[in-house]
Amino acid sequence: MRWALYLVAMRLFAAGSEPIPIWPGVAPGEEAGPGQEHDTTTEKSPLVAGKRVARVGGITKPTIQVFSPAKAKNSGAAVVVFPGGGYNILALDLEGTEVCEWLQSIGVTGVLLKYRVPPHKGAVRHAAPLQDAQRALRLVRSRAQEWGIDATRVGVLGFSAGGHLVGATSTNFDQVTYPAADAADQLSSRPDFAVLIYPAYLTVKAEGDKLAPEIRVSANTPPSFLVQTEDDQVRVETSLFYYLALKNARVSAEMHIFAAGGHGYGLRATEKPVTGWPALCERWMRTIGVLK
Repeated sequence: MRWALYLVAMRLFAAGSEPIPIWPGVAPGEEAGPGQEHDTTTEKSPLVAGKRVARVGGITKPTIQVFSPAKAKNSGAAVVVFPGGGYNILALDLEGTEVCEWLQSIGVTGVLLKYRVPPHKGAVRHAAPLQDAQRALRLVRSRAQEWGIDATRVGVLGFSAGGHLVGATSTNFDQVTYPAADAADQLSSRPDFAVLIYPAYLTVKAEGDKLAPEIRVSANTPPSFLVQTEDDQVRVETSLFYYLALKNARVSAEMHIFAAGGHGYGLRATEKPVTGWPALCERWMRTIGVLK
């Protein structure tokens, strides 16, 4: 029988707004008609901190969902969250709703982006997600006043493939990736700050861990915060060489490397110290003036 966690995860969305389509019509390169979104979680799917992970694929109709903090606690800052999943699925609860609920708790508006996965046959795996990420940032800024957001304090946070998407979004904001859809596309898609948690695909191992060609670090790359562990199968060099590129470009950056913790822990608490990264991230956001 089908695993029921996907339905549970959908009910968790009650903590945020109703999903909002990010494109006024069909997303670039997609076809009109019903989407093919489906749950890929099974009873054999691994546990993280004793719980399953909602693994959603076949996403062709990208949306955002807004998790606003209480008005009295609202700092004005916002973070667009990119779940990971190897650009094949999205870990929507572990690296999505749970993260947005944490952001809410510290006075930050969490915006969960459900970007398109998997890629179409022959397509560059991050091409459609980058379009969705840029569009989401612009849409958030276009509705900043309505949602109680300071349009100059809008960041991005991603895990694994979502961390790669953070890197691509942080270094390609000057690239036109889709035709303008409406007035929101006149706004900037540059994040004001960036958080990369166990990011993947940032470097090319066979080329001495040179940055991947789509990762174009410059002095205009936003301030960045990185977390990874020594025993991560993705390879800690992914973060190390990205951090070095930031340093060489004189971009403000903070990096935390832990001895153990593996990959795919989200912010679910375990006995590994790496799961304390949210407190470090909150402190960093205060250090750079995002939280005041």
